[in-house]
This record gives sequence, C-alpha cells and structure tokens, in this order.
Amino acid sequence: MSDLAPLLQRFFTDKLDRHLNASPHTKAAYADTFRLLLTYAQQATGIAPSALTLADLDADLIGGFLQHLETERGNSAATRNARRAALRSFFSYASYRAPDAIATISQVLAIPAKRTKTTLVSFLTAAEAEALIAAPDTGTWLGRRDRLLLHLGIQTGLRVSELTSLRVDSIQIGPHSQLECIGKGRKQRVIPLQKNTVQLLNAWFGELPPVPDGPLFPTHAGTPLTRAAVGKLVTRHAATAAERCPSLTDKNVTPHTLRHTCAMSLLHAGIDTASIALWLGHANIQTTQIYLHADLELKRRTLERVPALDERPPARYKASDALIAFLKNR
Repeated sequence: MSDLAPLLQRFFTDKLDRHLNASPHTKAAYADTFRLLLTYAQQATGIAPSALTLADLDADLIGGFLQHLETERGNSAATRNARRAALRSFFSYASYRAPDAIATISQVLAIPAKRTKTTLVSFLTAAEAEALIAAPDTGTWLGRRDRLLLHLGIQTGLRVSELTSLRVDSIQIGPHSQLECIGKGRKQRVIPLQKNTVQLLNAWFGELPPVPDGPLFPTHAGTPLTRAAVGKLVTRHAATAAERCPSLTDKNVTPHTLRHTCAMSLLHAGIDTASIALWLGHANIQTTQIYLHADLELKRRTLERVPALDERPPARYKASDALIAFLKNR
C-alpha cells in the first residue's frame, strides 16, 4: 500500500486544519501544488498518483518538477518558490511520521529557493487613474458596477480577494462612512471612505437587491465576482482608457496595480510608511518600503538637495579684517 496518499491526507486534515487552522486560500494553494506535482510525477514515472510512494518523490523528481513549472508552465521564479514552500511544509511534516524515508526527505528539504529579481512596483498616475475609472460605460448596469469597483480599489487599496468578498453590509454609511474587510492572514481592518466614494456607493445600493449579506459586486446571476473575472475587466477597461490616456499603453494594469496606486497616492500626500502599512494591512512595515523605492518624485527632491559633481559649493561668508579686529578686541 502507498505510504504517500494517507500521509498527504493527514497533512491537510491534521496540520493545516487542526493545528494551523489554515485559511481556505492557503489550503487551495497547497492542494493545487500537489495536484500539479502528482500529475508531473505520473508523467515522469508512469505510476498512478494513488500508487506513488514517498520514496518516488525524491530530490531529482522534485527538482525536475520545479524546473517544469518555469520551463513548461511559464511560472515565474517567485511562483516556483511559493510551490517549493508548500512542498517543504509537507516534507517537514513527513520527516516525523516517515522515519524510514528520512534520507529522501532530507535531500528534498535541501533544495534551495531560487533567487528572484526585485522590480519596481507599477502604479498609475492621477491622470491614468482618472482615465481608467472613466473607461466603463455607465449607461449599463455592468459599467456602473465596474466603475465603482475600480474607484473603490484605487481609493481603499484592497486586494482583489478582499474586493470580491465584500458584502453590502461591509459598508457603513454615516457621518464617518467606512468599509470593513477581512484581509490576508484573516486580519480585520476598517478603512474610511471619501465623500465621492460614498456617493457612488449610495447610488449603487439602489440597484442591488435589499439583501445585507449579498455580494457588493455581483454577477448577473447574483454570485460574487471571481478574481479571474476582476482581472479580465481591469484589462478590458485599461485598454479602453489607453485610447484617452496613451501612457497606459506601456503599462501592464492588473487588479494589484489599483492597490499600488492607492499606496503611492498616500505616500505622495505625505503619509508615513507605518500608517500606509496599517491602511494596506501589511504584516510587516518592511513590505511598505517598496513604495519608497518606486517614488521617483522623492528621489528627485533628494537630488535637488545634493550639489552636482562639477558644481562648487557656495562660498562661505568671510568677515572683513575690520570686523575680525572688532571681535578680537571685545
């Protein structure tokens, strides 16, 4: 009997569910990783996934799988490292429950992460953001929904999963209107809303069924939008906005670009990075430092304070001999 199948099942039910209480997103990502691995292993060894043993998943096969993700599936090094992290979690769990396979497990755990290139975050200027928000056709129900989604994404900086999980009762309208969401790591946070955002929301509530726990951004069938659907509509409206704002042509606008745009607008307004980290729900303030690197205006202001290499510093004031004599005699 295969020792892999029951061990993998216990990994999900025992470690992820009972001990870690992992989020549905984490479990889905881990399950997707092992689905891809078992499919690759079947193609490489000819053994059905249910018959694979732990010994079959040696370092050579795991290394080949990680390389397959990049060369065949076109995944980035960052995605490869995320898949590797899921595999390491399982093999670490297996090391205590399958001591006979410790040699194979140790070799797999020794596979290093691949170094990745750090790129500057992509964000929209004020003109580009306005063009994107104005792109949907507000003469249609879908256009009004998409316009609110783009506007809310840029004003609040929510992740795409946070946007799609919003419900009607997530919005509180009043003297201090605000939005409540549960973000990454199941952290709850509250974000204040601007007056123009509240106006759009009030108009949108009039077009939704009076169901408090209904999705804020539904499909025609009344179900919440998926992340893939949001990605497609952002791409479509970005292409339309590029006709009005040509600078968008050279940018890859994704749902996460809306989040970066919010962060950069806060930074340009003089908000400190600690407050921006709280606004965005970052677990570590170091994550927010990426926006300082992307802020070209900040670098230009810094450059203005530094004298040019071939420029002499301004001459210091030199007192006349009479003044020096006066001071010496005091």
